Amino acid sequence: MDLNERKTKILEAIINDYIATAEPIGSRTIAKKYDMGISSATIRNEMSDLEEMGFIIQPHASAGRVPSDKGYRLYVDSLMKQEVLSDDQEEYLRLMVLRNINQIEYLMRETAKAISMLTQYTTVVSEPMANKTRLKHVQLVPLDESAVIVMVVSDAKTAKNMVVRVGKPPDYETLNRLSMALNVHLQGMSTEMLNSTVLAKLEQEFGEHRAMIPSVMEAVVSALGNGEDVRVYTSGMRNLLAFPEFSDVEKAKSIFQALEEKAALVSVLHDNASDDGTAQIVIGTENEIIHLQDCSIIKAHYNMGGQTKGSIGIIGPTRMDYAQVLSVLNGLVRNVNRVMETFGDG
Repeated sequence: MDLNERKTKILEAIINDYIATAEPIGSRTIAKKYDMGISSATIRNEMSDLEEMGFIIQPHASAGRVPSDKGYRLYVDSLMKQEVLSDDQEEYLRLMVLRNINQIEYLMRETAKAISMLTQYTTVVSEPMANKTRLKHVQLVPLDESAVIVMVVSDAKTAKNMVVRVGKPPDYETLNRLSMALNVHLQGMSTEMLNSTVLAKLEQEFGEHRAMIPSVMEAVVSALGNGEDVRVYTSGMRNLLAFPEFSDVEKAKSIFQALEEKAALVSVLHDNASDDGTAQIVIGTENEIIHLQDCSIIKAHYNMGGQTKGSIGIIGPTRMDYAQVLSVLNGLVRNVNRVMETFGDG
């Protein structure tokens, strides 16, 4: 079954109407509101096909149709018309960033507030996070009969302890020797610098204990890349309560709980986000966090001097106004990047 031009126009009408009203839409309403030159009976048949194809769903037996996550995905990838910020909005964002050029923490707070105000959704901003954190020291310590603790200290003055299962661990003296080998070959390295040559040298040093290397290296990489020390700023959490989708107290409560999990938010913001500042859209069930699967997230990286990066995410219902949010987010990233480049060079 083909998604022809007529079906596409009907799907676009359903999505635009549902974004605006939050009400399921029927064939008669489409026939009245949108001049398509076809009868409501024809529209009804096309809607039946769209439902069969998975682009729309019928929430209740007597209700009209609403878009599915698959429908929204087609919309944002192929149908959505780009919006441009007004001159006033662009100037507002530019001045907001410039006023806080020397106060990065305050800039992050004001950024979150500004986007929430302009979009009426919830905003999450993570501070710039070093993408080249380097290893300062690593130590292997026995834990029990089947595990060791990998203690990792970075040049960012953070210390992480990671438990690694290794079968039967070597004795304390051997672990000290292996720790020395790790420090000789890994000290001063970032995760990007780890390669097959380094691993080959470690395998030679570890000898009969080389089977430990993959687990130990995974712990080191995880510790250096962990975002739990990154500060996260949120604004507009109560904006979600204004949407009828979240009028159910338990549903709203679970979303709020998800937004309070800092480590999970950092992961959501940074995973699969493009380094060139291109916005990424995650729709409904595409979210890895179960409690956010009734939401969509539009996110983008901003850069600071090319060495560190942070992320900005806008969270709303799946029927969020994607075009408007993208225009605000792209405008904000443009202005933040300009300031961050100056700050990073200074």
